[in-house]
Amino acid sequence: MTQDDMSRTVRALLRGLDRASLATFLPAEPAGWPYASLVLVAVDHDLTPILLLSDLAEHTRAIQADGRVSLLFDGTAGLDQPLTGPRVTVLGRAERTQDERLKGRFLARHPDASLYAGFKDFGFYRVAVERAHLVGGFGKIRWIEAAELAAPQAPGLAEAEPGIVGHMNEDHGDAVQLYAEKLIGRTAGGWTMTGIDPEGLDLRRGGETARIDFDAPLKDAGEARKVLVALVARARTAPAAKPQRE
Repeated sequence: MTQDDMSRTVRALLRGLDRASLATFLPAEPAGWPYASLVLVAVDHDLTPILLLSDLAEHTRAIQADGRVSLLFDGTAGLDQPLTGPRVTVLGRAERTQDERLKGRFLARHPDASLYAGFKDFGFYRVAVERAHLVGGFGKIRWIEAAELAAPQAPGLAEAEPGIVGHMNEDHGDAVQLYAEKLIGRTAGGWTMTGIDPEGLDLRRGGETARIDFDAPLKDAGEARKVLVALVARARTAPAAKPQRE
């Protein structure tokens, strides 16, 4: 596995998974005791993890005392031999954010979170990634610096994303179903688009998530429409896709 392959694998894991294990340092313990918990996560266009945390949670109190965290993204679900599958631990510093765009991206990824996101004892956090440790299977292990993980940029896409996603869900819901059914082999019905970034788009149906990668990264926001239309054409003529592991 080349360096480029490893960086793409890390980006695919972070973008494709909607939850992670969060590790923090408990401040009340002597010398800070490691504490792991399950969190929902979304990822921004630049690969920054976004979290929504309760002020009452142990991990939030820990972050307020020491912002250093790690997040384990586990891509081994469903494998007969999980240790042969990919997983990545991301190291970074968590800080509270009031960025409305980041909040919107998280809530699009996790719509049920809107039920409590506005409570005064909940807050959004962004994690500034510093390093990642990828285990891509036996013998495929490497530390990767943040600069090596740099995601392709598409100027204007982050700002245009809410409009693109809303337009697809409201006016082209049939196309979204075709994406899920014909391109990645998911059962039909009930899918919505939750996000689009330079490397692909994200779908959700209830507790299920799915990811469709583009053949090539978008260069700017203007390319999004052309690529989405091309995906519809491909889906309409393609044979049924081999079902993905969900």
